[in-house]
Amino acid sequence: MLNTTFEPLTALPLRRAIVLIVCGKAEVVHGDSAGMVLHSATSSVEVPSVIRLSNFVRVPYRGRVPLTRAALMLRDNHRCVYCGGRAETIDHVVPRSRGGPHAWENCVASCTKCNHRKADKTLSELGWRLPVAPHAPRGRHWRLLAGLSETDPLWLPYLGEPAA
Repeated sequence: MLNTTFEPLTALPLRRAIVLIVCGKAEVVHGDSAGMVLHSATSSVEVPSVIRLSNFVRVPYRGRVPLTRAALMLRDNHRCVYCGGRAETIDHVVPRSRGGPHAWENCVASCTKCNHRKADKTLSELGWRLPVAPHAPRGRHWRLLAGLSETDPLWLPYLGEPAA
């Protein structure tokens, strides 16, 4: 769902989007890529992929992006930071067993093989280095992206590049 200024606000369920359209509070910007249409006894509504509100909504202060598995994988582009392969797990750079926090600055995406090889050792014990220091994501759209497992390609022009 977009604000009147085309700023992304949130991803919402289809039912809620249809209610907003039928009540005249939103308009369809992009329909479903499959071209689906919902029919009632008196009207038909195109299934939306992107809707835009009719009235501007002020967005309150947004705090830190919550650390979730989906958000961490998105930040690291679903790639293992150690070998560059496909990431399936989350690894704590400083192991939690050694006092490492569960925080953006200490968590990275990792493949299962590298995660098992690292175990509860530090990077210096293994002679490994991180190509980039992990950090909390910043940017206007990270709170929206952090909660999604996948995004519709029609959303990309409105989301822009996620700022890492």
